[in-house]
Amino acid sequence: MKILIIGGGNMGKTYARSLLRAHLVQLQDLMVLERSPEQAEKLRGEKIGVIYTDPSECLSSADLIILAVKPQDSGKLFATLRASADPQQVYLSIMAGVTIATIQNGLGVEKVIRAMPNLPAQIGLGMTSYTASEAVTRIELVLVQNLLNTTGKAIYVNNEYAIDATTAISGSGPAYVLYFMEAMIEAAREMGFNESQAELLVAQTFRGAVELQMKNDLSCSEWISRVSSKGGTTEAAMNTFRATSVFEDIKNGAKAALARAEELGKG
Repeated sequence: MKILIIGGGNMGKTYARSLLRAHLVQLQDLMVLERSPEQAEKLRGEKIGVIYTDPSECLSSADLIILAVKPQDSGKLFATLRASADPQQVYLSIMAGVTIATIQNGLGVEKVIRAMPNLPAQIGLGMTSYTASEAVTRIELVLVQNLLNTTGKAIYVNNEYAIDATTAISGSGPAYVLYFMEAMIEAAREMGFNESQAELLVAQTFRGAVELQMKNDLSCSEWISRVSSKGGTTEAAMNTFRATSVFEDIKNGAKAALARAEELGKG
């Protein structure tokens, strides 16, 4: 099988490296299309596949095409590829908000899989949800699932609303976590810790809390209750968070991300 990745940015390179590392494709069967000649030249030095700048040189020979470009560039991309697109090819899109129907209409194809990965895919700890058009076969879907699993974990969802919701939760989610971490690091610095001490304190605390939650059956609320004691320090912090509606603000932020994902899908 020959795979073409369109877009040589961070996510394009992430998939290329992950596929090669998992031996799902040979170097000579992996192609990357990058429109920038300067970026293409850099990619050639990274040995992540055969690098092209012209779609006419590589599109027709690919069995699976991964669309790893910015959603705002989708219209221009469709116009460039449509004449050479083959209805038998499978298109896997990671463009946020761009619907399966939009891709089908834009390219004149039927086999489209839409996925939403996130930034930790770059280190093999990504979370991806995906769904597919009816024309995609079961075998093709399994192949793509194996591909997505090379960057972390992947789940199949039944409709595209869940893809937009994934965008708001796990797609944008790392930024929410890092925002909270940044606030805690700043608080630690204000309490007298130096930069490296503050970052270590916060990073290890987050890592430990996530592992604790994942390796046990208790809910987040149950763990919070275990950490908190009446009149103690944790309760003092949690009372402040509740008084300032931090919980609701986080939910509202995620809902704003969902609304934006839906807007992208409409236009």
